[in-house]
Amino acid sequence: MHKSTYQVRDIAGKLARGFLHNPLTPILGAFLLIIGYISLEVMPREEDPQISVSGGTIIVPLPGASPREVENIIVNPLERRLREIKGIEHIYGIAMDNVGVVNVMYYIGEDRQAANQNLYDKVYQHLDELPKGAMRPLIKPFDVDIDIPIVGITFYKKDPSKIDDIRLFKVVREIQQDLNRIENVSKTEIKGAKKEQYNIEVDLGKLAGYHLSMGQIVQALKALAVDVPDVKGRTKENKLVIFGVKNAIESIRDVENLIVAQYMGSPIYLKNVAKVTDGTDIQNFKSVQLTQHKGDKFTPLENGVTLTLGKLAGANAVVIANEVKEKMEQYRPKLEKMGIGYVITRDYGKRANDAVNELVDHILITIFIIFIMLIFFLGWKESVIVTFTVPAILAITLFIAYISGQTINRITLFAFLLSLGLLVDAAIIVIENIHRHLHAHDAVDKEMDEILVEATDEIGAPTNIATFAIILTMVPMAFVGGMMGQFMKPIPANVPVALVASLIVAYIFTPYLGRLLLKKPHMHHHHHHWQKEKGEGGTQA
Repeated sequence: MHKSTYQVRDIAGKLARGFLHNPLTPILGAFLLIIGYISLEVMPREEDPQISVSGGTIIVPLPGASPREVENIIVNPLERRLREIKGIEHIYGIAMDNVGVVNVMYYIGEDRQAANQNLYDKVYQHLDELPKGAMRPLIKPFDVDIDIPIVGITFYKKDPSKIDDIRLFKVVREIQQDLNRIENVSKTEIKGAKKEQYNIEVDLGKLAGYHLSMGQIVQALKALAVDVPDVKGRTKENKLVIFGVKNAIESIRDVENLIVAQYMGSPIYLKNVAKVTDGTDIQNFKSVQLTQHKGDKFTPLENGVTLTLGKLAGANAVVIANEVKEKMEQYRPKLEKMGIGYVITRDYGKRANDAVNELVDHILITIFIIFIMLIFFLGWKESVIVTFTVPAILAITLFIAYISGQTINRITLFAFLLSLGLLVDAAIIVIENIHRHLHAHDAVDKEMDEILVEATDEIGAPTNIATFAIILTMVPMAFVGGMMGQFMKPIPANVPVALVASLIVAYIFTPYLGRLLLKKPHMHHHHHHWQKEKGEGGTQA
């Protein structure tokens, strides 16, 4: 039997020959599947990619100035200075009585911390340019990436006779402080709460009768609300003098007995011109209403208080949401005793987990469809070989996505679904060429190893070029700007990685599995039969 030694020309043939008899090849295959599974489990999960939007608001008070003055001496100069910062997309200036406000928005994708630092630096470098009388600027950065809550918990009064609005708020604030300690929880907010305060309802008729103004009432209240600091000092006799006045407000009576003015030698108390009550912040019109669905009926519950929690960028929404739910279960008996019920009104973690699991299920269904389809076109053994390559390729892609700090979300998994059809191309081309070589007439004269290496090497160059061309079609997507560019980023980040992985896996594992599963047809019988026919002068093959 004639043996031919094929000269390898392409990387495809080199990989095929290098791994064909290597004892590490099956270990490598198992290792890839394991790291892929671990990456899928430990990768932070979220429903959508977390988009970073940078910006901020600069507020400069100038008491007594008109809007025109504020515009000319605060807003316009500040806008000119802010234009010196690189990466700013929009600047909006607002001039009002006594105050100027400038809003800054950076291009999406700019580093938020660097952007905030630039904003602080630029404003505080030019404080000397502010007009006389202007107060210190207040800079409030936007935190859009951590502002979106991932968990919402609404607390309501199960038994209104047991608990009032003020006590409910205090309980929720304690829980807020505790939940804020959970790792990777960022911003926590309480919405719809009613806080404790003294309400003073001034009788305007009585105010006019005493010849008083609202300004006098306000000034008197301001004086009352300030804590008087302790005064410490030493006398000549070296005795220590401590002069302390504690907060003047302790009850409604303290507020009512506030002297707001003198009239004809007699003091006028606040109770003479106003009604003072101990209640909640009646000026707060925000409320949270909860409706319960039982059967076909919607039952409105007592007004509630909602506690929302955001997460840091790159953190696992599922883990955080589960930790929050565990903590809340610990609070349940204590809350029941107080007559407080709670409902988790937003669970981004569950939604993220469901979205990821659903897309993983769809990927498995797609792999199964590919397997069934290939049985009809190539045969079941060839179909098994091609189907194995898909999870191996996805495993490599998932692992690289994990170590590069990506999260697993709908767009990442959409990128995998998008590339699934492309991933099997290289493996199908290799297995089809191996199949063709095995059924060629000269296959009987060649070693199985040589057939596998030659068949893989032969299609290496065109397959590489075709895959590279597909990768190039994905590259422009990486340069899309704005919100859409940030949102679709996982596609150009993952599809090219998956395609390169598909080539490597196809060149390493397809020939290796082909050696284990495929056999040369019994060509020797047909070969002798063909020669016999030829010897008798026939032309039948």
